[in-house]
Amino acid sequence: MSHEAPKSAIELAMDRLRRQDAEQGEASAALTEQQKTAIGEARRDYEAKVAEAEILYRSTLVGTFEPDARLELEANHRRDLRQLASSRDKKIESIREGVE
Repeated sequence: MSHEAPKSAIELAMDRLRRQDAEQGEASAALTEQQKTAIGEARRDYEAKVAEAEILYRSTLVGTFEPDARLELEANHRRDLRQLASSRDKKIESIREGVE
């Protein structure tokens, strides 16, 4: 019997994903400190851009009274957030691949 503490659901899920990756021949490379720092910077940049987009969206929304214009603003805001997230994900993936 093991004297280790039971694993959390997240640890069990991560173990299962690692096994699946190993079965499919996908190796998980450990990130260097430089890569970890670059990924952290990419995430901070994303958060700053999202905060800026939120401020701009809300300040514009306050002065907009027409329902159609408000819907258009909301749609544009959602599109901008998706683009920011996509850009962040691509940047992180390139950092992980060592392309930067």
